[in-house]
Amino acid sequence: MQGSANLNLMMKAARKAARGLIKDFREVENLQVSSKGAGDFVSRADIAAEKALQGELLGARPNYGWLGEETGETAGTDPTRRWIVDPLDGTTNFLHGLPHWAISIALEHKGEVVAGVIYDPTKDEMFWAEQGVGAFLNDRRIRVSGRRRMIECLFATGVPFGNRNGLAETLQDLARLMPACAGVRRWGAAALDLAYVAAGRVDGFWERSLNPWDIGAGLILVREAGGFVEPIDPATRVMETGSVIAGNTEVFPTFAGIIRGS
Repeated sequence: MQGSANLNLMMKAARKAARGLIKDFREVENLQVSSKGAGDFVSRADIAAEKALQGELLGARPNYGWLGEETGETAGTDPTRRWIVDPLDGTTNFLHGLPHWAISIALEHKGEVVAGVIYDPTKDEMFWAEQGVGAFLNDRRIRVSGRRRMIECLFATGVPFGNRNGLAETLQDLARLMPACAGVRRWGAAALDLAYVAAGRVDGFWERSLNPWDIGAGLILVREAGGFVEPIDPATRVMETGSVIAGNTEVFPTFAGIIRGS
């Protein structure tokens, strides 16, 4: 299955940035034993990956706008189109030598994400979706799971750490959800959590206060895979607040009700 020219460009850019990140990831293990640690090295790897993505994406589409985790926002001469990019989602995993991180690229047109790519280089898994085309993992079409019983469902989330806000709410969510389901996973990469919902590996995902680059590509993947995506607060917009619930169509109403405390 082939996507559009823009989608092919996104995949090419992701693979190019991945080559540098894989090389850097192999170095992380060596740095773990040093007194300075790998933190500064990983920050440089992150920035280098975003520059590689910028070179590919803006090199081919110089009139598009840009929103990147490291480089911030730049308006394009075409005000209707914008790249939304996270060069390394799952930085903490990367820093600890855990092979669970990804590159996320979304293309927004007139405020709506119309194409998304999430690439996991350590597993060579390219998740991609385009509006009206469907969602795919490499060359295989993917769909959200068909599970109907909450007690059989597996969910993913992020748990706030350090000085981040939202820990109390997440612990309340877990207290309500855990007795009703088969388990909750906290893998540390929101883009891959959403990709896994799209692929049916988990039945739902929720998290608060994410950034547009964390979720842009994942939202279209879930929708094109036949799933539901909504803001936690129905009066808001997901890309503005970064608070999201995603899941398969069968359990979504029950799952969303639990998370919303309704």
